[in-house]
Amino acid sequence: MHLARVQAPARRIRRGPALVLAGGTLLLLAAMAAGLLLGPAAVSPAALPAVLADALGLAPLPEAFRRDAAILGVIRAPRVLLAALVGAGLGAAGAAMQGLFRNPLADPGLIGVSAGAALAAVAAIVFGAGLFGLAAGALGLWLLPAAAFLGGLGATLLMARLGTIGGVTGVATLLLAGVAVNALAGALTGLLVFTADDRQVRDITFWTLGSLAGARWAQVPVAAALIGLPVLGLVALARPLDALLLGEAEAFHLGQRVEVVKRVAVSLAAIAVAAGVAFTGLIGFVGLVVPHLLRLGFGASHRLVLPGSALLGAALLVLADLAARSLAAPAELPVGVVTALIGAPFFLWLLRRRAGLA
Repeated sequence: MHLARVQAPARRIRRGPALVLAGGTLLLLAAMAAGLLLGPAAVSPAALPAVLADALGLAPLPEAFRRDAAILGVIRAPRVLLAALVGAGLGAAGAAMQGLFRNPLADPGLIGVSAGAALAAVAAIVFGAGLFGLAAGALGLWLLPAAAFLGGLGATLLMARLGTIGGVTGVATLLLAGVAVNALAGALTGLLVFTADDRQVRDITFWTLGSLAGARWAQVPVAAALIGLPVLGLVALARPLDALLLGEAEAFHLGQRVEVVKRVAVSLAAIAVAAGVAFTGLIGFVGLVVPHLLRLGFGASHRLVLPGSALLGAALLVLADLAARSLAAPAELPVGVVTALIGAPFFLWLLRRRAGLA
């Protein structure tokens, strides 16, 4: 009897992450279904299986669903999939950075990737072909995403080099280097905006507020590779990041290669966030609020927080995009504004609740 009482809590602990992740998966599927069906032009729920059966060659598409199929296939499906991928990347990167810096208020912006991506994107908007030469014509519509992606990775690489002294990457030094790189990139971005004309300023403003309006099928497999693979890599770092929560010396004595873990975590987070920013512009609060919410509700174990943040971040961004295209229809709100409007008050409530004030 005594053994059974001991084993029961252990089974509950083991089942806890599985139940939370199952709930997160169901929430994401529900959010994606809502994103596909709802909006300024409603789609019949019966159209989803009909369109899917037609795409798989199982049954011809009924004539009544031709309009719905066009809306789903051309507009909403790539948009919902891209939103889910970007949200998953932001959520998982935020969880990894909070674990790495051992600070629940950390977010992916601390490593300079967003500021670097913004600088490169603004440079591409302002100078265009004059700056990138023949590459501008060859890349076409891919110029802005490619510039933002490379700019984000370049800023993170600079931050990592500045934060590494004598082969050791100190967390505090890394944080200060990130602050410096963010400030420098922000100043250079301001100078470029000052030189821009009215049309370019409008383009810059639209990009920096974030949007999924330009989502296309061609972007989805690229985003799946550049975001999905780093997210899986971050999830695989759950045990080393749990060890780092005890301190670097303790993690080393537990057999973790601390320097390698820090560099791999920063690199994977930078790739995931840079790819997301490249396709959607700047989107805030997802990487901050989602992991923090999971830590408050379910503890700090990265075995749960990392995949849970990916699932919840994906669901949040899909729903935020649904709100962005529905609240002011036929106009469309920037999705970065929606996430900030949702995230900032909710995060303040979380802080008050944590302090025992709510």
